Amino acid sequence: MLNGYAQLGNGPHKVMVMAGWFGVADDWRTTLEALDGEAFTFVLFDYRGYGLSKQLDGEYTFEEVAGDVVRLADHLGWKRFSLIGHSMGGAAIQRVMLAAPHRIDRMVAVTAVPACSSRMDAARLEMFESAVGDRARREFIINFSTGSRLPKTWIAQKAERSVASSTSAAFGGYLKQWATVDFSPLVQNNPTRVKVIVGEFDPTLTAEVMLATWLAWYPNAELETMANSGHYPMHETPLALAAAIQDFLQRP
Repeated sequence: MLNGYAQLGNGPHKVMVMAGWFGVADDWRTTLEALDGEAFTFVLFDYRGYGLSKQLDGEYTFEEVAGDVVRLADHLGWKRFSLIGHSMGGAAIQRVMLAAPHRIDRMVAVTAVPACSSRMDAARLEMFESAVGDRARREFIINFSTGSRLPKTWIAQKAERSVASSTSAAFGGYLKQWATVDFSPLVQNNPTRVKVIVGEFDPTLTAEVMLATWLAWYPNAELETMANSGHYPMHETPLALAAAIQDFLQRP
């Protein structure tokens, strides 16, 4: 069975889009609807256990995600395509690239987990694991990752949507992947063109972290800091993010 997805646009540049741990692919809609549907086709892909794929069980690994993405691309008749990933989606898009390196045009990594994972120690991992069954803990993490500066109502709504749109098994399973699994040796010196975007107020996935990981491993990578944004530019600064993505994807 194919993963659930939504499509925006019908243009020749095909782009697969993946969300973060607290989100679903539809989070990208406001940003991507600002782009030219005659130039791009965006497919908003949902992981097993999330969003339009909530009913699908799985092992909840990014190798499995890569297989699902390639299978969907085959179904759509895409021979070559680009990838966009947010947060844990940064790890996911790299696994897709490794699974089908000659089919990937370029990647956009938005406040994205690098291939070395977030390198959580046991205590921090335990804290994040508590968020699987604790909505208040989800609110705490979302608030921290956006610089403790956004409306409390939005933080609560974001946490509630994450509970409603994902299964506990998927939420906990993917956490172990992006928090602890290091596959960085597989991507070092990879020639894929990459645009890495960080949020000005993201306290964890900073420009310094990206320079030491993504930009160190991908020689054709570039870095941009999104002003007035934390960890969720697609919510916080959607049109500025859209402009940055369009600029990169439309370059020769």
